[in-house]
Amino acid sequence: MLGIIGAMEEEISYFKLAMTDFIEEKKGYHIFYIGTWHNQKVVMVKSGIGKVNAAMTTQKLIDYYHITKIIFTGVAGATNPLLDIGDVVISTSCQQHDLDASALGFEKGTIPMYEGTSDFPADSKLIEKAKKSARSIVSQSGKVFEGKVVSGDQFIADREQVKLLHETFDADCVEMEGAAVAQVAHFNEIPYVVIRSISDKADGKASQSFNLTMDEVAKKSSRIVENMITVSKNEG
Repeated sequence: MLGIIGAMEEEISYFKLAMTDFIEEKKGYHIFYIGTWHNQKVVMVKSGIGKVNAAMTTQKLIDYYHITKIIFTGVAGATNPLLDIGDVVISTSCQQHDLDASALGFEKGTIPMYEGTSDFPADSKLIEKAKKSARSIVSQSGKVFEGKVVSGDQFIADREQVKLLHETFDADCVEMEGAAVAQVAHFNEIPYVVIRSISDKADGKASQSFNLTMDEVAKKSSRIVENMITVSKNEG
């Protein structure tokens, strides 16, 4: 069973239109859409914005629906200067950029008092499928990057913060949920990948760019996920 998560309505609306055969189940705040899409059993859900919402939703997916892999789809701001609006980032890993216990001697982004990794690697097979799918979707309208996604409970709209994130974490894009999904998936030993289309450059014009491009770039990420499902079906 595949779990698909998007933070906002715009990030799941494509799936709701494309999945004609599904049922809805309400679990607390969340509505889960369960069905079959291109012969793949799928559970899709809107998490809401932010790391806590993303973590709650991911754990619910695992506990209630016993999913075997997770795809988080949506939009992000570019932190890598090589990225432009409309490009796509396939996560190699995810880390929290606003986790800061440096006063205790820990590097920024490190989970304190924990011996495991704080930079959670995505699944290599899902990365390859996502890249293959993205290249066929993005070939005429952008570039496909493999890169690091950083997450925090902030909407980044400042050039200096962008530069700092890129330099400190080697981050390619920034958003508000992926690292939480990655951590929950990692702790539950569930393979995951995050697919983010660039909606803005996380600078002083980020809010305007985000509002103008949100629908189109979110749809692009959704089409990549659909293409991944189709590719998986055809490959058996």
